[in-house]
Amino acid sequence: MTPERLQRITATLDRRQPDLTVLTDEVYKPHNLSAIARTCDAVGIPDLHIVWPRDKYRLRTASTAGSAEWVRVHTHANIEGAIKGFQQQGYKVVAAHLTERAVDYRDYDFTQPTVLLMGTEKEGVSAIAEGLCDEHLIIPMKGMVESFNVSVAAAIMLNEAQYQRQQAGMYDQRRLPDEHYQRLMFEWCQPQLTKLCKKYGVDYPALREDGEVADPQAFSRLINDLHAGKAKS
Repeated sequence: MTPERLQRITATLDRRQPDLTVLTDEVYKPHNLSAIARTCDAVGIPDLHIVWPRDKYRLRTASTAGSAEWVRVHTHANIEGAIKGFQQQGYKVVAAHLTERAVDYRDYDFTQPTVLLMGTEKEGVSAIAEGLCDEHLIIPMKGMVESFNVSVAAAIMLNEAQYQRQQAGMYDQRRLPDEHYQRLMFEWCQPQLTKLCKKYGVDYPALREDGEVADPQAFSRLINDLHAGKAKS
């Protein structure tokens, strides 16, 4: 762990926005999901939520430009449960969706806890989601094409969210809760040890200020003992 890398990790975590996220409703093309994840990382969003009723989804790292390491993906079985779950936590769920009640995305207040909902590539936002969302947002267009690609639309709106939050000073101080911050700090500084901790079901060990394990000998003994016990069983 070089001082430069540690500084970059710390600076990135300090700018993460825990009350801003994206929810995709069965966006099924891997390159679109990967592009959305890249934008999430770029604007400081730590988590991406996707409705994916089949199995747990993992971003294809080849097309995420490394963002798969920094943005955690959460899957949901259906859009209704996902939207209601966020609303119960105090989020506004806003859909990129052209309707009579839709407003210009630049007129929406992105400094409040917000979930940006992006509909599927073919059908867009479903009827269920349309009725449940708090707001509908549009991107005014001047040409013949009626809509942007889903990942491009997400990038445009999230860029506005970043601008508004930057103006409000929301990137100027750490906003992640301490427990969340420390967990990500360990996972980003020690990815290989993270895998060991998850494999053997042990808590992450404490880190020194330089990002290294505070007591590496004790951690090594613990893992060796657990490995030996697993081998015997």
